[in-house]
Amino acid sequence: MNNIRVFFFAFLLVASPLLQVSHCQSDSEEEVMEAAEEVSDLGIVGEDTQYFGDGSYSPAPGVDTVCVFPKNSARLVPAGEEAELLVGLKNDGESSINVIAIKASVHLPFDHRMLVQNLTAQPFNNATVPASTQATFPYVFAVSKYLQPGNFDLVGTIFYEIDQHPYQSTFYNGTIEVVESGGFLSVESVFLVTLGVALLVLLGLWIHGQIQNLSKKTKRAPKVEIGTGTRDASMDEWLQGTAYTQSISSKSKKKK
Repeated sequence: MNNIRVFFFAFLLVASPLLQVSHCQSDSEEEVMEAAEEVSDLGIVGEDTQYFGDGSYSPAPGVDTVCVFPKNSARLVPAGEEAELLVGLKNDGESSINVIAIKASVHLPFDHRMLVQNLTAQPFNNATVPASTQATFPYVFAVSKYLQPGNFDLVGTIFYEIDQHPYQSTFYNGTIEVVESGGFLSVESVFLVTLGVALLVLLGLWIHGQIQNLSKKTKRAPKVEIGTGTRDASMDEWLQGTAYTQSISSKSKKKK
């Protein structure tokens, strides 16, 4: 009998860690499931969310859209950084509108068939606009950081549903200016400033050289005075009887 009790206690001691581990695992699984349920309740995209993708639909009658770039009237979009716009939707119809998603794309300004970038779509869940009301929806997007700065066309589309029929409306089809991120000091601006400074230095050196040349020309050469020197007797003998000696003798007679 004592041996059975000892064996039973030993079995309990060996099995107790296993029981604790299994209990902890079950508790952790329950916590994970509860956290997952909470996240799914708070998420933007639900199971009932439908995104129409790249399908082409007509706009619904009685639906008007407007687009505003808040605090960015110049519509400057830094490459690689997030930009925000607001989409206003007005429902003048008789049925509620179920907003599905907003998406946009970047195109070349001279030809919209040349697609530059498809921007990230923003889906919505349970976003409805009742009849005779209006609502505003934010859309945050970011163009590629490798996109060359310049003017591009942004085409924004909002997808919605009325009485289970899909529709879409283009809320913006206009120009945006893509700029380099990092503020004023960009690669191009630094290059232009350096080039301007170099041209000014060269111009200053050229003006300085011209001034030096003018100052050298204005300086007069020193006068060389030629006095009456003594004539060599050998030269007189060699020139004796020539017109030169005759002119000299006539001049001397006149002086007398």
